[in-house]
Amino acid sequence: MNSTTPTQISFAEAEYAKKKKQTRRELFLAKMEQVVPWARLMEVIEPHYPKSGRRGRPPMGLERMLRMYFIQQWYGLADEAVEDAIYDSQALRQFLSIDLSQHSVPDATTLMGFRHLLEAHHLTQALLIEINAMLIERGLLMSKGTLVDATLIAAPSSTKNQRHSRDSEMHQTKKGNQYYFGIKAHIGADEESGLVHTVITTAANVSDISQTHALLHGQEQEVGADAGYVGVDKRADMQQALLKNEQDVQWRIAKRRTTIKKMDEGWKKELAQAYEKLKAKIRARVEHPFHVIKNLFRHRKTRYRGIAKNDAQLQMLFGLSNLYMMRESLRP
Repeated sequence: MNSTTPTQISFAEAEYAKKKKQTRRELFLAKMEQVVPWARLMEVIEPHYPKSGRRGRPPMGLERMLRMYFIQQWYGLADEAVEDAIYDSQALRQFLSIDLSQHSVPDATTLMGFRHLLEAHHLTQALLIEINAMLIERGLLMSKGTLVDATLIAAPSSTKNQRHSRDSEMHQTKKGNQYYFGIKAHIGADEESGLVHTVITTAANVSDISQTHALLHGQEQEVGADAGYVGVDKRADMQQALLKNEQDVQWRIAKRRTTIKKMDEGWKKELAQAYEKLKAKIRARVEHPFHVIKNLFRHRKTRYRGIAKNDAQLQMLFGLSNLYMMRESLRP
């Protein structure tokens, strides 16, 4: 951020630079600084970014707002919490090129306005596409096979809010013996790397198998999924999608446990078990993005009301998870 870099460092920054140990936050931000294609992502947003701010003032720099928004996604923070964290952390201020003696920290309202801009113009989906285009150019995202899966993300079920009601766009579903209220993130991921190329967000009660046709990019030769997708190849929507794209797909759907269990003991059963184990090993790669956004980026509960806002956030989270998963390959 050359246009905003201060010419002189403050005493606080000088003292901070002399410390002997780098924190995990500093190491993480340094890696992401190197792997995020800042210029390319800003080109996607710039046509929609306002040329003037409130009351005729110049708007906050686009790169600074994008960096602040990414901090929010990486650390699972609310708008006000991001602002507070930047005041508290020298590492975050350095990432944003903010010297408190010369610059003001963008407030929570400014961040909320930037987030609404991304949502209104579907820019987070465009950013995911741009990130994947860069990964394809680097030879890190292939297109021969797709793994499909879905994960539940809980939403607040309490009615103790201004509307005195739960989110009407979210629904309840049962998984095992437990009920969940919220949304479901369906993803199509590259079979070789586990990188996500397609994200669809629905209410929690929408079946996994019903979204499969929309998770394929149209060029894959193989599709893998767990036993919840048994019979997907016979669905009318899937047949139409394959016919439209003139695809001939090899399906690698896990068999139900009861199917294997009912087989007679012998070499046929052993062979079937070995094949299922091989399919599971490949299919495990689709779990990596879920691990990143839920355990590392701390996105285990929805923060916003409505499917559209949460879908916009998930598009960005999976885009950032792709960069994180490929961080060692992308670093110069």
